[in-house]
Amino acid sequence: MNHLIIFCHPNPTSFNAAIADSVEAVSSAMGHDILRRDLYGIGFNPVLGRVELEAPPHMRAQDVRQEQEFVSWADILTFVYPVWWTGMPAMLKGYFDRVFCQDFAYALHDNMMTGLLSGRKALIFSTTGLPSTVCDSRGMHEAMAMTTDTGIFELCGIEVLHHAFFGSVASVSEEVRKSYLSEVVAIVSRHL
Repeated sequence: MNHLIIFCHPNPTSFNAAIADSVEAVSSAMGHDILRRDLYGIGFNPVLGRVELEAPPHMRAQDVRQEQEFVSWADILTFVYPVWWTGMPAMLKGYFDRVFCQDFAYALHDNMMTGLLSGRKALIFSTTGLPSTVCDSRGMHEAMAMTTDTGIFELCGIEVLHHAFFGSVASVSEEVRKSYLSEVVAIVSRHL
């Protein structure tokens, strides 16, 4: 199985990096081919400009075409990112804006949208600064999952296998962080 891991955090030694490391270790142990993309590390340009927005598919920027090749290669995509102000970092949003574009990730015809990335599956790991109890009680996890899982992945034909949220990552104990990583290992092991 071809496994693309999209890691989006400006700190390469963050807890999000530990999550991505765990995902990669489990997938590797299972014998999958892995490609990890560190969006900050590669200096991905998240800005969708007018020229690119209006360009036909064959005229897309080289960095976009490269990322689209990676997505096309993948059977499973895993996204690891922090939640900032109830959303993904601008870097990741820009990745979706530029890479998951019309005529690659979806097509529009007669006011109908067709996902073009069917056959792929996704795992999503999101961290928050707020406790999970606060996010759950206010419907924030549900709203964030609706935005990403349904509004991006499902519309593009990707089946979301699991979306995990880990709360209070900046303030929890090392023991809790270890339990989070154990949960990551269990989720990846169960779904791959």
